[in-house]
Amino acid sequence: MSQTFRTFFLPVLVWVIALVAMFIWGGFHAFLITALLTVLEVTLSFDNAVVNAKILARMNAAWQKRFLTWGILVAVVGTRLILPILIVAASAAASPLVIAALAVNDPEGYGHLLEGARVAISAFGGTFLLMVSLKYFFDGAKNVHWIHAIERHMARWGRVEAIEIGIALALLAVFSALVPAEAGTILLAGIIGILLFIAMQGIASAFDVESAAAGSVALFIYLNVLDAAFSLDGVVGAFAITSSLPAIVIGLGVGAYFVRTLTIYLVRQKTLDTLTYLEHGAHWAILGLAAAMFVSMFAPVPELITGLVGIVFVGAAYYSSLKKRNAASV
Repeated sequence: MSQTFRTFFLPVLVWVIALVAMFIWGGFHAFLITALLTVLEVTLSFDNAVVNAKILARMNAAWQKRFLTWGILVAVVGTRLILPILIVAASAAASPLVIAALAVNDPEGYGHLLEGARVAISAFGGTFLLMVSLKYFFDGAKNVHWIHAIERHMARWGRVEAIEIGIALALLAVFSALVPAEAGTILLAGIIGILLFIAMQGIASAFDVESAAAGSVALFIYLNVLDAAFSLDGVVGAFAITSSLPAIVIGLGVGAYFVRTLTIYLVRQKTLDTLTYLEHGAHWAILGLAAAMFVSMFAPVPELITGLVGIVFVGAAYYSSLKKRNAASV
């Protein structure tokens, strides 16, 4: 039995069981919507798996396993259920319990409220992901470049202290000026994204110095924050497809399980060690997703476009990596 089959057998089994359960509960329509949301989540989050794999490789084996067990509970219950409720509650100045009841009893109304919080979600998620991407490219010590003409210049500019923070703040200022009615929301949500990124980077660095176990805890938290930033836009988009909360939670949840299993697989196969540019492509995809979230503050961005951006960058980086590996082996 191959390693690939053993790795993905359980996620596929969980997906089949989930689809059967949704068919029994809501018929073929519920079955189809749940399957679609799972595929959508996996497609949109492939770049997330690549980035997560790099971080996960720094964690010990116990915390890697917890990323797949405890972490999936955080991803499904926390990121895809509780966090959107808290955001809507803050946006609507209502009790989270009231919003939770609305989500259960009136999913369509909850979906409208969630859509109303899109600006805050996009500003926070877009800014956090922008920081993730720019931190990678504005690295003065980075000497391996995929899109060489651009990345080598960005690496040089990385010698400027906190340049990525300056760029993020400048963009938030521009966006808030373009949408005066939402200026406060954009600035507050974006600054929270910046501060959270700085805090998580600082905590991870501090714990890395102190002990491997503490470092793994910090990285576990950081990975789940990163997953939240990746997933929030997908949660909003899911309500554009269906107002069925069970279909959304199960469909996106199973998709998240697939992505986390893929992350573990990439780490254990040491894929990033042999495919040199895959991480570069993933960070370009993250930059594209951040841009899409910023644009969505002004106009709707179809999920298909967002997904294609990630697939194109990661696919191109994979092809370039194979060419380099094959050339080196000749």
